[in-house]
Amino acid sequence: MKLPVELVRSGSERISIQGETMNVSSGGVLFTSEIQLEVGSPIEYLISLPSTGGQVGGVRLRCMGKVVRTDEAHHALAATLERYEFVRNSS
Repeated sequence: MKLPVELVRSGSERISIQGETMNVSSGGVLFTSEIQLEVGSPIEYLISLPSTGGQVGGVRLRCMGKVVRTDEAHHALAATLERYEFVRNSS
């Protein structure tokens, strides 16, 4: 499933890195990332979910987890999905 994702926090450091999910499951996500983070680092990321009609936007999933794997060859990062909440975009 390919959805827009934004990495917004690594530990206590605020960042804004855009990417795209490559694989999503109930326990974690694999997504493209311009930066590589240390395995075990806590992260926060936002996944934009499709709305009615398949258009992306409206609702995002705010996720907290930890980096479990990096893949420099594919510019990808795998993270757990330990906590989440739905966030509506204000429009």
